[in-house]
Amino acid sequence: MKLVRIGALVAVVVAVAGCAVLPTGRTIGATATTELHNAERRAVGTALLTQINAGVRVVVEVRGLAPGAKAVHIHEVGRCEAPAFNSAGNHFNPDGRQHGLLNPRGPHAGDLPNITIEADGSGRLETTTDRITLGAGSTSLFDGDGSALVVHGSADDFMTDPTGNSGARVACGVIVKQEQEQQQ
Repeated sequence: MKLVRIGALVAVVVAVAGCAVLPTGRTIGATATTELHNAERRAVGTALLTQINAGVRVVVEVRGLAPGAKAVHIHEVGRCEAPAFNSAGNHFNPDGRQHGLLNPRGPHAGDLPNITIEADGSGRLETTTDRITLGAGSTSLFDGDGSALVVHGSADDFMTDPTGNSGARVACGVIVKQEQEQQQ
């Protein structure tokens, strides 16, 4: 009887371990990129957005920014006119929610976690969100006027509507859809 229980327990552990490595981050569709520029129009980073089965994977890498936590948001217009980047509009918010990942009436579709900039001015953010898509639909970043990725001067408090007290826009990049390679 004990041997049967141990065998059953081993089978359950193996099954659970197998589920833990299922490919939940497999690329299934479009990709997009952006080059981030500061107010002086100098390149300070890049972002890669990839449609995966869990949503959109966003990887942001920056250099040359002041150290500390900085807010990162997707904005509703694909324009980045320096120096203030106000041309990028408000946060991407097709569902009309309030700002903030911790706000009970939020978040905006474009609300992302903060990025931490190290003492050498570099930082990396890697996150996944299911509130946007690189495909078709109401949450697509590729509507009539496109979208932009913006890094702000301060951390997002994840609660305060409409911007999370995230400060000035210090870097901006228009999100550009990449052409898919044709399969042979």
